[in-house]
Amino acid sequence: MKNIVKITLSALLVAGVMSGCADKTERIDMNNDEGAQVMGLDYRDFNEAASKAVQSMLQSGALDKKSGDRYVLAISRITNDTMQHIDTDQLVKKIRVELLRSGKVVVTTAVSANGAEDAMSKQARELRNDDEFNQRTVQKKGTMVAPDMSLSGKILQRNVAMDDGKQQVEYYFMLSLTEIKTGLAWWEGETVIGKRGSGKSVSW
Repeated sequence: MKNIVKITLSALLVAGVMSGCADKTERIDMNNDEGAQVMGLDYRDFNEAASKAVQSMLQSGALDKKSGDRYVLAISRITNDTMQHIDTDQLVKKIRVELLRSGKVVVTTAVSANGAEDAMSKQARELRNDDEFNQRTVQKKGTMVAPDMSLSGKILQRNVAMDDGKQQVEYYFMLSLTEIKTGLAWWEGETVIGKRGSGKSVSW
């Protein structure tokens, strides 16, 4: 019995020492992250790509509506052509937020390449024939606003093997802003992010 107690106490002591030596979790300063770079895409890369795209769009004048009103923007398809399982909404959301803050556009959530982002706009209109709802509070026909512009794009990845055994990974963020009425691209932009490191590092 004494041996069992000793073994148990020894195990607990070892576990306590090991847990005390384990790396501590640290909080990241998302506005000033000086942590080591990774071969794959992280939030810093998405922030940079989104910021450069928005700045380029605004500087081009493509979003300057003559009437002074704001354009209605719909999100089309953003294709992920990288080795990583990333959600392209991470890039799109950052672009949307910055464009909305600019006062140049509003974004429709009723129309997109993948269907309505917010289905409630349509579902709420199904209440028109429901006697349980005050029909004066139900949205009327012809009140939804169609988009003027569409944002589409692709994220590409290219891996290049270097002579010294290292590898170079290039990420291309390619975006297009199209006027829906004419089908003409009013703006196109490309942001390239390159990383170079050990050939053993993985980028997915």
